[in-house]
Amino acid sequence: MTRPAPARVPPHSATASGCTSPERPRRAWERRGIPSVRPYVEGPAVPACRAETRRSPATRTSLLVVVATPLARGCDGLREQALKDFHQAMANFFGKTHRRPTWRSRGRGEGFRIVAVTSGDVRRVSRNVGEVKIPKVGWVRFRWSRPVAQAKSYRVTRDAAGRRHVAFAVIPEPISVTGAGGVVGVDRGVTVSAALSTGELLSVPALRDTEKERLLRLQRKLARAKRGSKQRAKVKLAVARLKAREADRRKDWVEKTSTDLARRFEVIAVEDLKVSAMTRSARGTLEAPGRNVRQKAGLNRGILAAGWGRLVTRLEHKAPGRVRKIDPRFTSQTCNACGHRAGESRESQALFLCVACGHRVNADVNAARNFRDTAAGHAVAARGGLPLGGPVNREPQRDLLLMG
Repeated sequence: MTRPAPARVPPHSATASGCTSPERPRRAWERRGIPSVRPYVEGPAVPACRAETRRSPATRTSLLVVVATPLARGCDGLREQALKDFHQAMANFFGKTHRRPTWRSRGRGEGFRIVAVTSGDVRRVSRNVGEVKIPKVGWVRFRWSRPVAQAKSYRVTRDAAGRRHVAFAVIPEPISVTGAGGVVGVDRGVTVSAALSTGELLSVPALRDTEKERLLRLQRKLARAKRGSKQRAKVKLAVARLKAREADRRKDWVEKTSTDLARRFEVIAVEDLKVSAMTRSARGTLEAPGRNVRQKAGLNRGILAAGWGRLVTRLEHKAPGRVRKIDPRFTSQTCNACGHRAGESRESQALFLCVACGHRVNADVNAARNFRDTAAGHAVAARGGLPLGGPVNREPQRDLLLMG
């Protein structure tokens, strides 16, 4: 008896099930000789892929099987939205407003997006419990953690720790000043996460000593585990849960700190730092290997753990038009009292002792006060009238698709 030949799946439809990674369909189309999605104009592969996924039952694989098993039966809406998001990501890249889409790592960022949400798709069951209607699944309960207005869309994700989340796309209102106002300078560091010009020293809560010891033991156990084994998957999940706990504490600190600064001060001055460039690896290449790679890797971990980039991003969201980015050159060597600049005044990481006037203060606070004084010259009132910038809309930018 001869074995029946497997059903042939068209090349462009075979990539429809993997559209959770925006870069994957484009490369798959190019390998098979199908024209890729061009900037601003929807390529021929996108409508062809949509039509094929509607016709062919062989292509009805799950867009995200890890979240809900019923999705394995297929949902045309999810696949079409994934194609639209991929097309929008490429349009943003060619429009030079976003970076190039990259490969999605397995187990990170697993999710799908639902658009055209109506008022009947989300309902509140009790004070802390709500329900959302997901295609092919039905009503799914979630914890109602904060008030949510009418959402345009929502995204269901599962992180590396195995937790499932639903995030509603709502444009938040800017936070207005309720206190005395004024200008504040914020200096970001590794030892002290944020030093304010008022003298306050704020630090991100990290893992406790016992948690760090357990994380180290788990990482050693993970290195000895056999790849593909159940034991490795179990240890990997335990490591991810500890790291997720650390990330949750950092995000919570950023949200509380940014909200407090937006409410207390009219203008917030921060140093203009390129965090992505500062945390780049010093590994180098085979021809030109880097130096002090391990030391640089430790510094990168410290910068990322302090939440430098997220803090400024959330400040710009909550206080649009009120965040001033100051050139950080020589601000740590300049005395805020007399204006004398000398590298010898910075005696240590924490101490600033001016060699000219003898002014003694915390080095991070001195730098923050220099930011404050620089921004005070072009301070903008945060009360009354419209802010200089509106809230950032993180919905897809459909206007870029119309550009020629």
